[in-house]
Amino acid sequence: MTVQPLRILVDADACPVKEEIYKVAFRRQVAVKVVSNMRLRVPDHPLIARVTVSDAFDAADDWIADNADARAVVITSDILLADRCLKAGATVISSTGKPFTHASIGSAIATRAIMADLRAGGEAIGGPAPFAKTDRSRFLQALDEALARLARA
Repeated sequence: MTVQPLRILVDADACPVKEEIYKVAFRRQVAVKVVSNMRLRVPDHPLIARVTVSDAFDAADDWIADNADARAVVITSDILLADRCLKAGATVISSTGKPFTHASIGSAIATRAIMADLRAGGEAIGGPAPFAKTDRSRFLQALDEALARLARA
């Protein structure tokens, strides 16, 4: 049985940390799949591959979830995709560097549902906090640590 190589799967359509992902991937020599439903610009490098899926609803999420496993680090801020990837055994990190875990995903899904209900009821609620330098730094550290942990396993 051959062991699947480490790889990073990126939910790329609204990902603010693609450059950071490339930086860590180059340093650690880990392949990256940049998944979106439109053609995005990616570095011309053998470790980086663009995966353009159809524009069907959740096509990118479906591709990522179908390819997630214990040797993958998934980068997404989509809570429902994070849940699917965790169930497939993947390590999942948000673009702010906060890990999604089996222990935290339930409350994240519940909070998401409550916020959706409030929005549907006409409540004026704010969106996510603006992306900050500390988020970028936390993300770099979380991705590097996740890859190091998986490499040792």
